[in-house]
Amino acid sequence: MTLNSYQVPAGKAIKLADYPPSEGKQQHNNTIRDEVIPGLVTELKDLHLKLHAEEKNGILVVLQALDAAGKDETISYIFSNLNAQGLKTTSFKKPSEEESKHDYMWRLHDGLPARGEIAILNRSYYEEVIVTRVHDLVKDVEVPKHIGKEEVWKLRYRQINDYERYLHENGFYVIKFFFNMSRDKQRERLLERMKNPNKNWEFSFNDVKEREHWDTYQQIFEEMLQETSTEYSPWYIIPADDEWHSRSIVSQIMIELLKDIDPKFPEITGEDKEKLNDYIKKLEHEGTA
Repeated sequence: MTLNSYQVPAGKAIKLADYPPSEGKQQHNNTIRDEVIPGLVTELKDLHLKLHAEEKNGILVVLQALDAAGKDETISYIFSNLNAQGLKTTSFKKPSEEESKHDYMWRLHDGLPARGEIAILNRSYYEEVIVTRVHDLVKDVEVPKHIGKEEVWKLRYRQINDYERYLHENGFYVIKFFFNMSRDKQRERLLERMKNPNKNWEFSFNDVKEREHWDTYQQIFEEMLQETSTEYSPWYIIPADDEWHSRSIVSQIMIELLKDIDPKFPEITGEDKEKLNDYIKKLEHEGTA
């Protein structure tokens, strides 16, 4: 499959069922991990270094999924290899008391990238059209008087699209990955966390409780993806059952984005170039007199 086949087309209705959670690549996990990933990480790291040095553009990466789909592992095995000075990661949890007093996008701001940075959101402001909707957590004060409560989701989709357009027009690219995992694979991974003492820390009882809402989540994911995948801020649906294959896809898509941005190391010119040459000569001749 081409990378474009994972992208949700802008402005078109989709069926999440048309995007398989597995492409049968699990049997190739070791090969992908040992022979494919290292080269992709090296290329990604080189491009990221140029982005950081140039300080012209930034990238916001959104990772969205149910528990055990592989978001944390993608951060650990792919993004953690990048230059730490040009990387930041923010995990979105239940809003704090202070965050709840503000508009739902307010807590996003600290997680945004500076120019030259890649900022990763492990879950994101999209929780405000997913979990908030599944559990009917929208407060009356958050619903404009002129619309009904059920209309608030369309409103939020539009607001999110507008904000992502604003970021894009100011030189900050937004790229979004939805880790599409099957229910059977989640069950397998949750059981592994529960039975393995070394992985108990990864498990939350709430993970199992949320499985009761599986079908509702799938419906909401489908609507969210088709309503908020745009040309300037696309969603990619990743086959999350295939662990290392999914990480290679994310790496390739990030590489293609960075190639499109085409960052370059700053070039010293003019008086600074002359000054640089003078200092080179000074250091080269230091101690030779």
